[in-house]
Amino acid sequence: QVQLEESGGGLVQAGGSLRLSCAASGNIFRVSTMAWYRQALAKPRELVAEITRGGITKYADSVKDRFTISRNNARNMIWLQMDTLKPEDTAVYLCYAIGTQDVFGAQFNSWGQGTQVTVSS
Repeated sequence: QVQLEESGGGLVQAGGSLRLSCAASGNIFRVSTMAWYRQALAKPRELVAEITRGGITKYADSVKDRFTISRNNARNMIWLQMDTLKPEDTAVYLCYAIGTQDVFGAQFNSWGQGTQVTVSS
């Protein structure tokens, strides 16, 4: 009932940049925390960055000072600006959101399908 759609992945050389977008739609009253996760081949899914509705951010140590997460509450969107990309950043990047669907507080948590980011050396 709540869909997340990512875009912006692709192939880039090491040292380059990409910007990912994620839009939430569907039966939404309020989106609270939104986040980007990634999953590399044969590795567990890991948190890359998250942002609360109030704009508080959290980053994985491996991406601090290189990635920046931002959001627009009115549009239920987040972005991930990825700079100085490294081959080890290669993964499927997934958008995640939690929130409520009505005034009574019915909660949702949803995942996007993911977008592939490949960084060549």
